[in-house]
Amino acid sequence: MGAVIEWAERRQVPLYLAAIALGAVVGMLMPAVAGPLETAITPVLAAVLYATFLGVPFASIGHAFTDWRFLGIVVVLNFIVAPMIVFGLSRFFIADRAVLVGVLLVLLTPCVDYVIVFTGLAVGSRERLLAATPLLMLMQIVLLPLYLWLMAGADVVGAFDARPFALAFILLIALPLALAAATQVIAKRHRAGRAIERTMHAAMVPLMMLTLAVVVGSQVFGVSGSLGPLLVAVPVFIAFIVIMGPLAALLARAARLDAPARRAVVFSGVTRNSLVVLPLALALPASFALTPLVVVAQTLVELVAMVVMVAVVPRTVRSRTRP
Repeated sequence: MGAVIEWAERRQVPLYLAAIALGAVVGMLMPAVAGPLETAITPVLAAVLYATFLGVPFASIGHAFTDWRFLGIVVVLNFIVAPMIVFGLSRFFIADRAVLVGVLLVLLTPCVDYVIVFTGLAVGSRERLLAATPLLMLMQIVLLPLYLWLMAGADVVGAFDARPFALAFILLIALPLALAAATQVIAKRHRAGRAIERTMHAAMVPLMMLTLAVVVGSQVFGVSGSLGPLLVAVPVFIAFIVIMGPLAALLARAARLDAPARRAVVFSGVTRNSLVVLPLALALPASFALTPLVVVAQTLVELVAMVVMVAVVPRTVRSRTRP
């Protein structure tokens, strides 16, 4: 079993790409699976995040939260730099309200869930990014309405229902995090807890593959049916990644963070909160029917980018400076 786990961990990138391809093929050939697969997104994502949180030493979280340099760079990057870039990129869609809102909704919200998974895969500082998660979530809840008001108008802000956002935070962040912390406490005293930790560690790569396949399979057919407007948005999503990745690396380097922290900053800057804001987009009125598909299109672009970054970022962001 150990050899199989080691083999899977060494070949994560091709395995994840294969999962994305499989999900795309199944979703296109069998559109009827979209509904059941969409229902499965939250459970499988919660499972992969539970496995991820289990691998984070919670004893070090308190120390990570005192790293004000890291937290400061992440906040500046996501809530000052990113909105300026998003504002410029989003002006291409000013005439199409549904596409504009989708672009703003997804690009203005930094990821707080699977970014931790990919950061760990790229040998980044998961614990520091995990410590920043409550702050990132709180700030985007407070600032998202303001940014939407400034960039899209007051009527857009009035159309949102915040309840799906809060529910997504509970199911995808708070619950897996609490369960992982409880499991670590149990593992110190009981063999059953340690067995759960070993099992979830072994299941990490298959769970991530399942998550990628489920997300892509559930959404790819809907996206393909609205390719015209969505294809216009795809270059913007790619441009955001291309701009934010190097910029995040430069800011983190200027702050003299160590290599694991710099990798975490890069992933935080690039990765957006698509799976958490998707319920918000789905709750919008019928006139914004295209908005959820724009969010999903960004998800598909980002998943491929994340898999590539897992291979590229550790090679380009190396230990050259001292913290």
